[in-house]
Amino acid sequence: MTHVSARRGALYVSVAATAWGTGGAAGVLLFETGGLGPVGVSLWRYLLGAAFLLALARRRPRGGLLTWRVLVVGAGMAVYQTAYFAAIAHTGVALATVVTMGATPVFTALGSRFLLREHLGRVALAALAAALAGLLLLTGESVLQARASSVLGIAFALGSAAGYAGVTLFSRRYRDDDPQSVSIGGFVVGAVCLAPFALAEGVVPELSWTSAWLLVYLGAVPTALAYGLFFRALTALRATTVSIISLGEAVGAALLGVVLFGERLTAPAWAGCLLLAAVTVLAARADAA
Repeated sequence: MTHVSARRGALYVSVAATAWGTGGAAGVLLFETGGLGPVGVSLWRYLLGAAFLLALARRRPRGGLLTWRVLVVGAGMAVYQTAYFAAIAHTGVALATVVTMGATPVFTALGSRFLLREHLGRVALAALAAALAGLLLLTGESVLQARASSVLGIAFALGSAAGYAGVTLFSRRYRDDDPQSVSIGGFVVGAVCLAPFALAEGVVPELSWTSAWLLVYLGAVPTALAYGLFFRALTALRATTVSIISLGEAVGAALLGVVLFGERLTAPAWAGCLLLAAVTVLAARADAA
């Protein structure tokens, strides 16, 4: 397996986070044009992501697709995706996103320190604090305007964050595994876990040119490309670094909202975007140190 430098790993995570930021908009448009619910969209996302990676693979995935470690990763992906949608149902998108994305790097940092024994220096801690501050600046107004939350919804959001952090830590722990196998196998296992819920919700999309292209895009970019780069980056960067840079997803989602949906960002929100962008450099520096 080709060695990935810390600088290239940071670039991979930044691209992945940007791609993830477009996934929410694609999902919302699929709700409207494809007649699918959140779990149905997730099922198609995983299935198409696996299909794209298999089609583009230059070689046969090394080590098999369904090892016990891939099963753990896939189950974790299904758990945090489902928990996130459950949090949205109880608290709304704004608060669910902030709690999930804010808690994830904290959980990852704690797990990285005590489970993986990865040292967190001052630069890494500063990057974590700056990332959380940027996230609050970017999303603070949306949270204040969100409908009243429930304790159960926040619990689901924290569960989603714990699941995402767990997948990140587990993948970092077994970073010598083939990233291609982990990505494809994880998608397949995640799809199997979600299938019963998707069948109950409705899994057959209302096909049109719009919904078909949205499904192709969702499977190719925010899924196959993003997760492929994510697991690749975990071979080079600490788990905490990856989770911090991944907060750039919020920047991509916010900018896409401005471009496609005519949303407006306040001055503090723009400041949050700039701060989160700057954190990428700080986090990469912490990992290279």
